[in-house]
Amino acid sequence: MADLAVEGDELVLHLSRMEKVESVHGDLRAPRAAVRSVEVLEDAHEPADHGFKVGERVPGYSEVAVVHTGSEKLFAVVHHDTKRGLRINFEGADYDAWIVGSADPESLKASIERP
Repeated sequence: MADLAVEGDELVLHLSRMEKVESVHGDLRAPRAAVRSVEVLEDAHEPADHGFKVGERVPGYSEVAVVHTGSEKLFAVVHHDTKRGLRINFEGADYDAWIVGSADPESLKASIERP
């Protein structure tokens, strides 16, 4: 299961070994200064349901993939047991947003928004 953490001035998305294989990707890092907004999602699968995916995707069940929509590049890591989650929007980072499943997205959001 992916682990989202604040490490100094960076936001880091640590992927499990299996998630790295599924997404053909390593851990992700972004400067905290690049975070523009953090939204709690009731259905974190929905944003990954659109566009071209590179990685693993079982619709409505699991997404661990880079998602290219017409105007955005997202990274999604959402599993069947974490339907809720966060959308972290960036400006000036490698991705426009990360979609991260979480059992407690409100606490995760608060940890990201803390100074």
